[in-house]
Amino acid sequence: MIDVIVVGGGPTGLMLACELRLHDVHVVVLEKLAEPTGESRGQGLHARSVEMMDQRGLLDRFLAVSEKFQAGGLFGGIVKPWPDRLDTAHPYGVATPQPVTERLLHERAVELGTEIRRGWEVVGLSQDEAGVTVESADGTHLRSRYVVGCDGGRSSVRKLLGVGFPGEPATVETLLGEMEVTEDPTTIAAVVEEVRKTQLRFGVSPGENGVWRVVVPADGVAEDRATAPTLDKFKQQLRAVAGTDFGVHSPRWLSRFGDATRQAERYRVDRVLLAGDAAHIHPPTGGQGLNLGVQDAFNLGWKLAAAVNGWAPEGLLDSYHAERHPVGARVLDNTRAQITLLGTDSGATALRELFATLMDFEEVNRYVTEMITAVGIRYDFGEGHELLGRRLRDVQLKQGRLYGLMHGGRGLLLDQTGRLSVAGWADRVDHVVDVSEELDVPAVLLRPDGHVAWIGDDQEDLLGLLPKWFGAATEIRAAS
Repeated sequence: MIDVIVVGGGPTGLMLACELRLHDVHVVVLEKLAEPTGESRGQGLHARSVEMMDQRGLLDRFLAVSEKFQAGGLFGGIVKPWPDRLDTAHPYGVATPQPVTERLLHERAVELGTEIRRGWEVVGLSQDEAGVTVESADGTHLRSRYVVGCDGGRSSVRKLLGVGFPGEPATVETLLGEMEVTEDPTTIAAVVEEVRKTQLRFGVSPGENGVWRVVVPADGVAEDRATAPTLDKFKQQLRAVAGTDFGVHSPRWLSRFGDATRQAERYRVDRVLLAGDAAHIHPPTGGQGLNLGVQDAFNLGWKLAAAVNGWAPEGLLDSYHAERHPVGARVLDNTRAQITLLGTDSGATALRELFATLMDFEEVNRYVTEMITAVGIRYDFGEGHELLGRRLRDVQLKQGRLYGLMHGGRGLLLDQTGRLSVAGWADRVDHVVDVSEELDVPAVLLRPDGHVAWIGDDQEDLLGLLPKWFGAATEIRAAS
């Protein structure tokens, strides 16, 4: 039997496969498409995703093919300088087109031993106490201990599970594509600058190999959003919004997106879980979608591996929904707010001007940036130190940097006292005795996703906390 079937070979599914393989979980990724589409909806990684790639030793691969950015305009098109003193050692994003992100994660997943099957469409799913059976369109059946649906907003897994997907339908729609143009770049830039004074859902920007990325409001919401718009439709809307179609031709791909916001009622039904767009959809404002999905995978991977490997404490797998569902809900809320700010009516214009003034305050700018980049996330681990529940930034140690110690996806006790021990959990938690001038606490216990689970210097207190996240000690399990 396969340990975990991941349905969907996009960034979320591939990130999850990488996380599972770090723990020797047998993973099979099923992807409906025979070949990658080449569509680049996601345009990069925000700071928290950058941290994650560094925690797993992948950041150099992204930096080799990407440019760093500290772009303003992350919220509702309001351009402000990047805030100072952001709580991260990586105060930047990386501009990586989605096909490149998928390629890098695919390469890593295969390196780690993931089996990826393309052209495999899931049309049936059933589960019992022992496992899950999935059925393909050609009648093939596969059996696994767990299944994770990472198969997008129209998720077959979610629908087969019967999980509700409540929310708000689309009220506006935007056309998106990559194509060539005949107009000269100087004229394009001038027109874009003028149009964006009143219409922030518009843009024409140069890409690679002479291809331009075109974004333009549609004239309504299509009844069938699964059908791609035509080039003629693009030209029509460009002329209506900008007064010219820039001579667009030879499209590489054409697509559309709306402002619908929906979230799965549950991220887990027994042995089947949901992640990425299968669990939540929202407008792409702020560039959060791809990032939210890979961050779901980062939270889920080690927990699911613990369940497969038999040491997961009670409630650990359920903590995935408990932690990530509120995060997804907050993203839906902030994208709804951004769509309002992007409106063209007088009320939206006044609101945007007010919000722009508020973002001149450093604390407001930092709060909004930490929200969009996800470095401000704090899971509810109860009362305690301000670091409890937050991920710890990449602090400098005497013997290196913290994230360099986390490539294996294990827990980590950073012990500045030298008096603590994780005996009994050494197969799941690394004990590092080192000091950092950036860390004003005696010791921290980090989960594999980098979030602070415990702070202190008392060994008995630590022994009382370790089982909550890392299960029973080895000796106890062996004795039982």
